Amino acid sequence: MAKKRTTQSAATTSTDSILLEPGRIAPDFTLPDQHGNRHRLKDYRGKWVVLYFYPKDNTTGCTSQACQFRDALLDFRKIDAVILGVSPDDTGSHQRFADKHNLPFTLLADTEQKVCTRYGVWQEKSMYGRKFMGVVRTTYLIAPDGRIAHRWDRVKVPNHAATVLAKLNELR
Repeated sequence: MAKKRTTQSAATTSTDSILLEPGRIAPDFTLPDQHGNRHRLKDYRGKWVVLYFYPKDNTTGCTSQACQFRDALLDFRKIDAVILGVSPDDTGSHQRFADKHNLPFTLLADTEQKVCTRYGVWQEKSMYGRKFMGVVRTTYLIAPDGRIAHRWDRVKVPNHAATVLAKLNELR
C-alpha cells in the first residue's frame, strides 16, 4: 500500500502526495533537460532507469549526489542503465550545474513540480522552524518493463550511487 503524506502550504490548504510502491508501472511524463530537449519516460523502456529527485542545483548535498552518479556512470552504462536527475530548477540552472560539475547525464526541469508531486516527493519540509514545500530526496529504480523495482526514501547522500548500483546488479 502506498504511503500517504498530507501537506499544507500557503497556496493550498492540503495536497496528497503518495510515494509510489515497487511493482507499480512508473507514471509517464515529459520534461525538458538542461539543453531544452524533451524527454519522455516511456522512451526509456527496455533500459533500467535511475530516476532520482533532488532539491536544488549547486547545493552541497545535491552536488555530491550528482557527482557520485557522474563518477559511476560507466558502471551504470555497462548494464544498460540511464541516470535521470529531476529537480524544480529550470533548464538554465541545470545547464550551469551540469557544466560546472561535468555531469554527462540528463537533468530534467520540473519547474511546476507536477512530476515531483506524481512521484510523491513534493512534500512539506521544515528548516529552522520554518515550513515550506520542497523535494524530499528520493530515488526510484525503474525496470526495463517500466515497473518500479525499488525506491529509496529520504536518501542520505554518502555512498548513494554505489547503493543504487549494487541493488541494480542484484535485480538484473
